[in-house]
Amino acid sequence: MKHPLRKLLSVSLAAVTALSMSVTAFADEPYNSYIYDNWKDAIPSQSAYRVEKTVTGAEMKLQKLRDPSSGCYISDSEPLALSDARDLSIDKAKEEMWVADTKNNRILRLDLKTLEVTGCYKGVSGSSKDGFAAPQGVFVTTSPSLGEQVVYVADTENSRIVKAKVTSSTTLTCVHEYTKPEEALYTAQTFNPKKVLADVAENVYTVVSSVNSGSVQFSREGKFTGFYGANRVQVTAAVIAQRLWRMIASDEQLEGMTRNVPIEYANFDIDKDGFIFTVTEVDTDTDAVKKLNPAGYNIWNNAKGNDYKFGDLTGSQWDPLTKKSHVTRLTDLDISDTGLINVMDYETGRVFQYDKECNLVCIFGSKTSTSDQRGTIANPNAVESHGERVFILDGSKNDITVFIETQFGKHIHSAFALYDEGRYTDAKADWEQVVRRDGNYIQAYVGLGKAALNEEKYSKALEYFKTAYDQEDYDRAYKYARDAFLKDHFTLIIILITLLIVLLVVKKVLNKRGIKLIKFKKKKKRLVSVGSSGAGISVDTYTQGSAKKQEADDDDEEEEGK
Repeated sequence: MKHPLRKLLSVSLAAVTALSMSVTAFADEPYNSYIYDNWKDAIPSQSAYRVEKTVTGAEMKLQKLRDPSSGCYISDSEPLALSDARDLSIDKAKEEMWVADTKNNRILRLDLKTLEVTGCYKGVSGSSKDGFAAPQGVFVTTSPSLGEQVVYVADTENSRIVKAKVTSSTTLTCVHEYTKPEEALYTAQTFNPKKVLADVAENVYTVVSSVNSGSVQFSREGKFTGFYGANRVQVTAAVIAQRLWRMIASDEQLEGMTRNVPIEYANFDIDKDGFIFTVTEVDTDTDAVKKLNPAGYNIWNNAKGNDYKFGDLTGSQWDPLTKKSHVTRLTDLDISDTGLINVMDYETGRVFQYDKECNLVCIFGSKTSTSDQRGTIANPNAVESHGERVFILDGSKNDITVFIETQFGKHIHSAFALYDEGRYTDAKADWEQVVRRDGNYIQAYVGLGKAALNEEKYSKALEYFKTAYDQEDYDRAYKYARDAFLKDHFTLIIILITLLIVLLVVKKVLNKRGIKLIKFKKKKKRLVSVGSSGAGISVDTYTQGSAKKQEADDDDEEEEGK
């Protein structure tokens, strides 16, 4: 086991922190919050979100759809509940939520604050087909060319994308239809769009079933312009072996071999800067989540980006609620107003939240088959966010679960927002609050270390980076600390070096003249000589006797000379 002592200390700290957490933090949630440490082990953590409410058809006031006196009347037999709803889209400017109510063949418009219905659309007037057929995707925005709100609907079973204006609470008017491309480049036999979005230039992108070349792209006028941002095939030993085999295989063998092709997107989203993020249901890390530039290339396809991990890090994760092991299966993502990346795991019902640099912020949510358990998800089909809230659409329980930030979550998000802007000192107070509530939160120590670095408190920075096991920042802080020491003591160091040089020069000159600055007296070794009688005689005593004898001999010689 790597770093057994450190790991034991970390787990012990996790246990202490878990016990010190407030009881209400867990009492309100049907799941245990956790995060990952430096060894990719799940450890307890405070909840960054709590369940605010769960909204069903009744809370959405769908009975208005049967009330002739309401502005949303459709018919006396209109369904009063969602049915396998597949997608959500939020118009932040108008504070509206749009729902693709798939099996009911309709699009719902809800007030974002109350989640009560304010519009219901069964189709689009002025289009080739008036009624929707199992629409799986919806995207709402403001059209730059029209200067008003438009809705894009992935009308799946009708094999089309519809762009429409909102003309009333029950009527959409067609602006444009996007249908199956006739160009040779499009080789799929069918055109069944599942998800749709548009950029600021009003180019339309759609995820189409059985198309693995990327999203299908149309111009604003409806011209098919190609594919955008195809996934890669992960290079494994099996893939390499098959490629080598194909080079020497016969035609008959080639026909019987399987092809390694990219996997189609599960979903995508676009941020306020126009970058498109994609998510793919894969059991590997290759292209699980991508950030695409305008040319369709993954911005994270580099040495740093290849280290990004999304979802659970331990492969199979045990869920005590369902009493099953789950493997991450990412099916949707949302980019928040502040750039946070919310990634939905279909298998566990959890949302994994990351900052702009793909640092794990928090994990919340849970999956269960118990339909009456508040705040758990049975069939998570979509995730969206607005402000301090995250919305999860459940296609099985036919409801929307609303999560809202806790105080702990507010501190985390405030700290990360400042941290990602490089305002490390401003983020210090929030990081301190995070550590006070959760001593296991590693990123907080990194943030505090960078704040200390900005304040030129290098010893403190080294301490924080050591706690976070952040080797790169620790080395940087150590370099700054060394440079600061040299700078602060530069004069003294120069004086000491100068004095040493002068001393060496003076010594050398005096040595040449036979003058010694310091006379060193050799210390005679003290040995023991054993006489014939076995008695020990000190060598010093022997030496003294020899000296006296030599002195007497010298006197005799002097007298003889006289």
